[in-house]
Amino acid sequence: MNTYKVIIYWMVAVFIVALSSIAFAQEDKKGCKDYPLFSRMEGYYLWTCEVKDFDAYDFIDPATKQKVTIEGKKIYTGYSTKKDYRGKYSYIQVSRNYTNAIEKLGGSFWVNDPKKPYKTSIKLVKDGKEIWAWVHIDTDAENIHLTIVEKQAMKQEIVADAKFMAEGIHAKGHVAIYGIYFDFKKADIKPESEPALKEMARLLQQDSKLKLYVVGHTDNVGSLDYNMKLSQQRADAVVKELVSKYKIAADRLKASGVGPLAPVTSNDTEDGKAKNRRVELVKQ
Repeated sequence: MNTYKVIIYWMVAVFIVALSSIAFAQEDKKGCKDYPLFSRMEGYYLWTCEVKDFDAYDFIDPATKQKVTIEGKKIYTGYSTKKDYRGKYSYIQVSRNYTNAIEKLGGSFWVNDPKKPYKTSIKLVKDGKEIWAWVHIDTDAENIHLTIVEKQAMKQEIVADAKFMAEGIHAKGHVAIYGIYFDFKKADIKPESEPALKEMARLLQQDSKLKLYVVGHTDNVGSLDYNMKLSQQRADAVVKELVSKYKIAADRLKASGVGPLAPVTSNDTEDGKAKNRRVELVKQ
């Protein structure tokens, strides 16, 4: 009799654990949350998520219908339907939930097939930030895979040192510096430019006879007159910083701005534009 009771208790315990596991499995994974622009449909829970500060993902550009690779902060969220909601939604219904939301926000989208829209590529510019999203819906609508990339250029972690700059100037007469940062459409040097400025100062300190042109470059966005003026202002700002903060003699430096007139690559891509926005040191 006691053995029979133990078996019953054991079976009840297993059943309770099983129910608890099912209930727990339908709760959001700890640390996961919805992306702010997209509200969640009723009956779904977040079973997984992943965030990478910098990565790349392929999307379909709604304007050109061509594949594009977008780099920036990547957020992946995986949704699953709760048990009581399985079979409630079609993937057309889920897809429309996303496309209707993006249209209200002024974005654009591409769907693989209006009758079977299980893949959707979305582009939106909001608050100055370019956001891309890829929605992949299982045909039974039980799972939704949402991948978002907030487009941005990779922050340059490694700054060219004085030795690299000297070698470039000796070999080619000039060297490009990509560690000088400015706010958009402004000539104020940002604090994260300090490592590059220190190396520029060290270069000049190590060779007391070296005189340099500090040349500002831009991409081709905007008018020529505007970019010529902006590039000159940025070159002036670099010279001023080297003279005032790092005590480099003013007669060893001369600022010049050439705007978009000397690109190192095509401005047809965002990557190309980023490479063309630079400061160069040119030997006088």
